Amino acid sequence: MKRKAKRTELIEVAQGRRPADLFIKGGTVINVYSGEFLKQNVAVYKDSIAYVGENDVLVDEHTKVIDAEGMYVSPGFIEPHAHPWVVYNPISMTRKVLPLGTTTTVNDNLFFYLHMGAKGFKEMVNDLKDLPGNFLWLVRLVSQADFPGEREWFNQKDVQELLELDEVVGTAEVTRWPLLYQGDPFLIDTIEVAKKMGKVVDGHTAGCSYEKLNSIAASGVSACHEAITAKEAFDRLRLGMWTTLRNSSLRPDLPEIIKIITEGQVSTNRITMTTDGPHPGFIEEEGFVDGLVRKAVELGVPAMTALQMATINAATYLRLDDYIGGISPGKLADILLLPDLVEFRPALVISKGEVVAEQGKLLVAMPEINWNKYVVRKPFVFPKEVLDDLNIYRYPHTSQGKAVPVAYFKSNVITERKDVMLPFVDGFADISNEEGLLYASLIDRNGKWVSKAILERFARNLDGMASTYNTTTELLVIGRDPKAMAIAAKKVYDMGGGIVVVDGSEIVVEIPLPFTGMMTTDPSFETAVQYHNQLLSALQERGFPFHDILYTLLFLTCDFLPGLRLVPFGLYEVKKDDILLPAELLNEKVMK
Repeated sequence: MKRKAKRTELIEVAQGRRPADLFIKGGTVINVYSGEFLKQNVAVYKDSIAYVGENDVLVDEHTKVIDAEGMYVSPGFIEPHAHPWVVYNPISMTRKVLPLGTTTTVNDNLFFYLHMGAKGFKEMVNDLKDLPGNFLWLVRLVSQADFPGEREWFNQKDVQELLELDEVVGTAEVTRWPLLYQGDPFLIDTIEVAKKMGKVVDGHTAGCSYEKLNSIAASGVSACHEAITAKEAFDRLRLGMWTTLRNSSLRPDLPEIIKIITEGQVSTNRITMTTDGPHPGFIEEEGFVDGLVRKAVELGVPAMTALQMATINAATYLRLDDYIGGISPGKLADILLLPDLVEFRPALVISKGEVVAEQGKLLVAMPEINWNKYVVRKPFVFPKEVLDDLNIYRYPHTSQGKAVPVAYFKSNVITERKDVMLPFVDGFADISNEEGLLYASLIDRNGKWVSKAILERFARNLDGMASTYNTTTELLVIGRDPKAMAIAAKKVYDMGGGIVVVDGSEIVVEIPLPFTGMMTTDPSFETAVQYHNQLLSALQERGFPFHDILYTLLFLTCDFLPGLRLVPFGLYEVKKDDILLPAELLNEKVMK
C-alpha cells in the first residue's frame, strides 16, 4: 500500500504549520489500539491522518471541517476474506459495501484467474486501482476442483508473478486442504515464497481434526475461517492460526462460534471476522462487515472488542497495520462517523481522505470497466447443436438388479451416497416415475467430455435448468426432462454464461452471467439482488428445500466436500477418492 501524503507534510500539519485538508472535530475517537473512547479531533492531509488529539489544527478556506459532535469516529471496516463473484462483481460489490463502512476488502481471485490467466488478471487489477476504498487480492494456488491441465494453468511462474503485485497480500484458501496435509511440493514451495515476501497464507480446513490441523499449521497456513463450533475455533487459535469467525449466507455460524469469546473468555487479539462471500440477498438484508460487528455486539461481545476484530486485528493479520486499521497519525484516512454503537451504520464514510458516502449513499464515481476484455477463455468452444442430443443428459444404466449411486442432498452443500434400484430404457436410467430424482450433467465448455449423476432432494418438480455458476464454470444441467434440460442448456450457451430455468418448453428464469459465467456485468448491486431472489424463489417453488441455492450450485462440482460430487473426471465419491462413473467423451463432431 502507498500514501500520497509525504511524512514531512503530515508532520507540518500535526504541528500547525500546514493547513489540514479535512478536520473532524468534536467526535469520540474509537482508539482500537488502547481500547479507549476518547473525545478528540482528527486532522487529515491528502490521503492520510496527520493529527489525533484535543487541539485544533491550522485550517484555511480549502479545509473541509466536519462537526462530529455526538458521533463516534471509527476506523474503516476490513473484510479479510471476500469473494467478489457471487453474481455481483467487484464494482457492484464495492458500490454496495463501501457506504456500509467497509473501506478495505481482500478478495479471492479464483474465477478471474481461471478465465483470464495471469496477464488478464494483472490488467484488471491495474484498472481496478481507480476503485474507491482499498481493493486487495489473495491469489489461488489451485482450483476448487481438479481438472485436466490444472497444474499447467496454476503454474509456479504465473502464480509467483501475481504474488509480487502490491495489491496482492497473500495466497488464497486451499479448499482441497488434504494436498497441504500430504505436503504437495508446489503448494509448499509457493507458500514459502509468499512467506519470504512477507505475505499471508489464507486457509480453509473444513472438517479437519485437531491432529491434522497440526500439519496444516506446519505447512505455513496463517488463518482459517472454517470453524463452525467454539471448540473448532479454539483448535485453530491454540495452534497459532488467526481465527476468523464467519457469519455468511451459507454458514450463519456466529451465534455458536462467538461463544469462544462470550463463554470462553479467550484473548481476541488474533481473532477477526468475515462474511465469506454471502449471496446478494444476505448483504441486502444483513449488511457486510457492519453486520458482523452489529451481530457480535447483539450476542454479547463488547463494542470495542467487536470493532477491534473488524479493524486493527484484520489489519495486523494482513500485515497492513502500518497503513490501515486504526485512527492514528501516518495511517491512511479510512474513517467512519458512527451515530451509535448499536447499529454501526455510518453517517459518513471517508476513504483515503475523501468523503465517499453519506447516509448510505455513494458520493463518488465508479470506474467503467469492460470486464470481458481481460478474458482469454471463450464461453463455449463447440457447436450449439451438440446440446440437442438428449442422451447427453441421461444417466447410463443397463444392469438389471444393480443399484445406481445417487447424490442425496443432506443440506445446501453436503451430499451422501444412496444406492437406488432403478429401471432402465435403451441403456439409460429411467427416473420418470421416481419422485424427487433428477438427472445432472456437467458439460465441458470445450466440448470434450460430459460427467453425469443422479440427484435426490435438489428439487422435486424441476423440468430443466442450466448454469455456468458452479465451481468449474462448465455447463451444469439439471432436471427430470431431457428436452427441458436441452432448452435451458442452449439458452445459457446463447447468453455466454448464466442460469436458466425451464418449465416444459417455457423459459421461466433467465439470468445472464457473461463475465466468467459467474457474474453479471451490471454495475448495480440491486440487479444481483433481484437475480438471486428470483432464482431462489423459483427453485423453492419447485421443491428446493434449502436456503442458499447459489452455494448449492457452486459446490456440487467441487471435490473437497463430503458425499458424491460431479467433477470434470466424472461422478466422484470424495471420502473413498473413487470415480464411480468416469466422464464420457463427447461425440466426434464436438471434438472437431
